[in-house]
Amino acid sequence: MVRKTSKGKKAGKISKASKDSKASRVSKDSKASKVGSFLKEKKKVWKENRAKRVILHKSFRRSYREDYKRDLEVPGIMHHLFLSFKVIFKNWKLFLPLIVIAAVMSVVFVGLMSEDTYRQFQEILDETSEQMGTGDIGNVAKAGLLLISTITTGGLSGESSEAAMVFFVLIFLIIWLSTIFILRHRLAGHKIKLRDALYNAMTPLISTFLVFVVAVFQCIPIFILIIVYSAAVQTEFLATPFYALVFFIFAAVMLLLSGYLLSSSLMAFVAVSAPGLYPMKALNTASDLMAGRRVKFVLRLIALLLALAVIWVVVMLPLIIFDLAMKNFEWTAGIPFVPICLLVMTCCTGVYVTAYLYLYYRFMLGYDTKEVSDEKK
Repeated sequence: MVRKTSKGKKAGKISKASKDSKASRVSKDSKASKVGSFLKEKKKVWKENRAKRVILHKSFRRSYREDYKRDLEVPGIMHHLFLSFKVIFKNWKLFLPLIVIAAVMSVVFVGLMSEDTYRQFQEILDETSEQMGTGDIGNVAKAGLLLISTITTGGLSGESSEAAMVFFVLIFLIIWLSTIFILRHRLAGHKIKLRDALYNAMTPLISTFLVFVVAVFQCIPIFILIIVYSAAVQTEFLATPFYALVFFIFAAVMLLLSGYLLSSSLMAFVAVSAPGLYPMKALNTASDLMAGRRVKFVLRLIALLLALAVIWVVVMLPLIIFDLAMKNFEWTAGIPFVPICLLVMTCCTGVYVTAYLYLYYRFMLGYDTKEVSDEKK
């Protein structure tokens, strides 16, 4: 009887161990099946989303022009430039206070370029002209050189801290989002006030910042190019013509890569401002809109830069000449006239660039140009 009971106990233990092993196997199999079903479901969703995307080229297959050519009915470049001015001037009661608020916030949180800094630029130009033996270079030439040397500051303090740069980015985002909010509602025929834009336009601030982070990652080829160029200059790598040619090809590839990626990100900055649109969805939408149209968009950007250069010269050059003439009086020596004008022009440029890109985004979505030009009041 003792032997039978011991054998029964051993059999019970074996049966329990077998049950436990079977249970563990079933649990492992169930977990693996859950993971597999989860991955299959995600793969299915990814394929469905991929099928909705605009794909003009396929790997290792020849692309025919009729397959990737995408027509885009947009107004001419000159019409686009003047239309942006027209929309801004029609709503000057909204944009003028926005520019003033942005300028005041820049002075308070970032800092205005001091008059002493501006005077140092003048003294450097005078010393350079004397060393070159040309004497007085003339007010017009001097004003042009001062404009070139101070335009990069935007009228802001050159000794700004990292916190001030963060405030500068936030102020730019406020201008960007508020301008798009105003244009979207005014072109839709809605009557709004500036406070509506300032209170409600900041909703997609985090989404816009995430798109900005993606754009920074897309600038990595440019950062690599800058590092390689500085190393090549220090080691005299570019002294050999063959190596200089190799570097030129490398620079062209890096610039084209970043330009290709950033072209859709610029449109994503506009798309992400739409209510309820997530950052990745905005990036994918902008990429679909720009597919096959990047060259036309780059031409628009070049035209925008040329127009801004002409505007800055036409507006700022007479103001700098006037400031040089007024500095002959002692009571005007400490007035930062040119830094204030530079700051205001920087804010106006931000508003104009935003309006220009937003109108182009509307054109790409298929909105009628007559609807934009014949804006409802």
